[in-house]
Parts: sequence; structure tokens; C-alpha cells
Amino acid sequence: MGATYSFDSASGRSPSSAAVMTSSLLKEDSFPVPLEILEEIFLNLPAHQVVHLCRLVCRQWKEVADSQSLWRDRCRREGYRLSDASRTPEDWKLFYFLCKKRRNLLKNPSGEDKMRDWRILENSGDKWKVEEVMVPHPNEAVQKNFVTSYGMCRKSQLIDLQMEGYNSSFMDNFQPDIKITDWYAPRWDCGCEYELQVVLLNQRKKPIRTFSPEKVYFEQWSDPKWNQMTHVFQNYGPGVRYIHFIHGGKDTQFWAGWYGIRLTESSVEICPAAIDT
Repeated sequence: MGATYSFDSASGRSPSSAAVMTSSLLKEDSFPVPLEILEEIFLNLPAHQVVHLCRLVCRQWKEVADSQSLWRDRCRREGYRLSDASRTPEDWKLFYFLCKKRRNLLKNPSGEDKMRDWRILENSGDKWKVEEVMVPHPNEAVQKNFVTSYGMCRKSQLIDLQMEGYNSSFMDNFQPDIKITDWYAPRWDCGCEYELQVVLLNQRKKPIRTFSPEKVYFEQWSDPKWNQMTHVFQNYGPGVRYIHFIHGGKDTQFWAGWYGIRLTESSVEICPAAIDT
């Protein structure tokens, strides 16, 4: 016996493997499948099909699709390791999908959309500007950077974690690592300074934890290569609802134009799984 597969000529797409399997099984009067076999089948299907198709078939399938063991095994197989073994997720399915959606929460991190999404805190001298990178960035996709002037230039973004999909229960009970990354570079012909501050805020936007390293100074004739600033917030306690990212700088020789620090590829990531070093 063989399976018959249809093709939707209007959409130009063939049905998914999960849809075909679900359709064929529904044609039977009953389909008792051992739970361990059903779980193994689900582990080999795309996660979104398990959630949006398989769990709708019947009560048994829904129970397996929602089971903690299924999503715990899926995390293990895909390499999502706990950063703290003593702090296990209450919801392994949520943990899995938050690992899958790990991304940079800062918008327009490299100036591709000029100053869009950034709040300008200080804009002195000849103000902020976006330019092509002077020196190639380690990430070849990065082709632009923000550049400061002879007066202090500072800009910020406020990240609302609830709006980004990280609910208060997950943040309070699991407290995932929060990884901060910022890239900065001087010009070779002019001295400059760089500063960064990242603050974890509660619901009232009061500080819970702050990362504020000492200012970095570059002398004239410094190597114009890109430098990376990184920090990981851990065990910061309950209550974090916002992340405030602030950075900037200026040149130290008061030259008209844009000879100050260059900034690009800034990043804030929520990391439910252990961070590879």
C-alpha cells in the first residue's frame, strides 16, 4: 500500500509532512499509538507543526504535544542547555521557543536606518552622523556605523521585555542571562572617548542592576580597529521589566566634523540557554 499525496495547484505548495500524517490517521476509526512512539514522531517534526497541527488531532496527541518531557527532550536534542542546573523552567515549551527566538532586541543597531529607533540624549558639536565603516568589521555584513563629534553625543533605547515576548513569570522565576555587546572604534588621526551604560529596570523603571564600565580613552594615532565590549547579567533577582541601553562619546581634540568614537552592531539578547564561550 502507498500513500497518495495531493498538490495544491492554486498555491503551488504540497501539504506538510505533519498535515499528511494527520489527514491519513484521521481516516481511521481509531489510531492507538504508544505514547513513547508518538513522542518520538513529534520530536522529528518541526516544532511549529507539533503545536499548530498535531495537538489539534485528539486528546491523546494534545497531551503528548503539551507534555514537559517532549519539550525537555527537544531542548536536549537541539543543544539548549540550562545555564544554571538548579533553576529549571516551569514550562519547557516556553523555554524551547524563547531559545529559538533569541535575537537582538535593539532596533537599527548599525545605522542602516540612520538614527531611527534611537532616542538622542546629547547631540553636541556637529551632532551624530551615520557613515560607512572606515575599517572592516569582523562581521562583514556590517557596513555602517554611528560616529560622534567634538561635543558629547549620547543615544539610548528602552527595551520593554513584556512587549518583546518575555513575560514577568519567566523573567522572575527563571532569570535568563542577559547578554550585552557593543562594538566601538577610534579614528587613527584623532583622540576620542567611549562610554556605555546598561540598566535593568523594574516596572516603575527604577534600577535593579547597572553595568557602567569606566570610560575608554584613545590617544591620537591609535589603531582604528574595532573593539568589543561585552557583559552578561546573571542572578539579578526578580522584577526586571525593562532594559535601558545608553552609549556614546566624543573626540578629545575638539576638531570640527566627525572625528569621535564610532559605534555599531550593538546588541541586547535574552539567553535562556547557556551561552557558549
